Amino acid sequence: MRQTTFIKPTEVKRNWYVVDADGQTLGRLASEIAILLRGKHKVDYTPHVDCGDYVIVINADKAVVSGDQEFKKMYYRHTGYPGGLKTRSTGEMRRRFPQQWVEKAIMGMLPHTRLGDAQRTHLYVYTGDSHPHQAQQPIEYKLKG
Repeated sequence: MRQTTFIKPTEVKRNWYVVDADGQTLGRLASEIAILLRGKHKVDYTPHVDCGDYVIVINADKAVVSGDQEFKKMYYRHTGYPGGLKTRSTGEMRRRFPQQWVEKAIMGMLPHTRLGDAQRTHLYVYTGDSHPHQAQQPIEYKLKG
């Protein structure tokens, strides 16, 4: 008889990965990072346990979008006051807030639950080539796309 094995939170082994976003399409980059954060690339993936790895994204300001999303795609937020809808284009987000731009794309692909909140804490996004996580000895992760 075969038995499905589920790992416990204490049995999770986490790795650190560094991903270079230079020249990568934002959506493809975000989907692969979301898989790493959730732990779906592991053999012992368990849906109800946070078994994902830590991910460091460098060169977030050099990610690209395809087509005319630079001008047509908009990001919305509301201040909570009447008439308080704020909009920003993709180009503006990339120029002024590159870290939030990449984080927002990745966060949208994670579950919107307490488990997703825990997985979000394992993401670190930086605009330059350097990051302060050298002590963790991150493994360079090559994207498939």
